[in-house]
Amino acid sequence: MAKRKAFLIRIDQKLLDELRRWADDDLRSVNAQIEFLLRRAVEERRGEKEGGGDRR
Repeated sequence: MAKRKAFLIRIDQKLLDELRRWADDDLRSVNAQIEFLLRRAVEERRGEKEGGGDRR
């Protein structure tokens, strides 16, 4: 298993509440939901870079 690093995050309460509802819907903890979303975003970004350029 990959080594994990703990860190603090500051987040708006409304966003945290929404993430909590979303995590509950997906049967995940808020922490696992955030990690899932970050992994997906990184994978999408890698795909865009490999797919022929930056879309900014």
